[in-house]
Amino acid sequence: MTATSPPSAPPSAPRTAIYPGSFDPITNGHIDIIRRSLACFDHVVIAVANNVRKKPLFTVEERIAHLRTAIDDPRLEIDTFEGLLVDFVKRRQAKVVVRGLRALADFEYEFQLAHMNRRLAPDVETLFMMTNEDDFFVSSSLVKEVAELGGDVTRMVPEVVRIALKARFGHG
Repeated sequence: MTATSPPSAPPSAPRTAIYPGSFDPITNGHIDIIRRSLACFDHVVIAVANNVRKKPLFTVEERIAHLRTAIDDPRLEIDTFEGLLVDFVKRRQAKVVVRGLRALADFEYEFQLAHMNRRLAPDVETLFMMTNEDDFFVSSSLVKEVAELGGDVTRMVPEVVRIALKARFGHG
């Protein structure tokens, strides 16, 4: 009698997650969420929001360059989007949106956003990741303000961003 092996499961599609944000600028907290997302998913798309109503410090192209310099992984892709996030998620054939949470105020906003996205696209899940304790107080807005006033943001952002902030604000 010969043993037969169980039928093999068909190969599954890569599990893709979308990590959206303005990333203006990218912080070490963002990098932490990206690395942890890569530990959970086969493929992560960083979706840089191109919101014409906001006045970003860095162009979309600059933000993409900062992201590419700050973290390099073959499972990571950087893309841009305008409009509804759920439309972008559907176009990319993903089912999960990753969001980082720093504090209670983030949770309230993100909770509303996740439920609206769920209403618009019931098959898209939102996964919340808490930032690490070293970065929970850091926001892109706060980093920009500190950098503009000549403060040291070395421990808050990747080196490429620190250099770009110094150049942008004339502190270097």
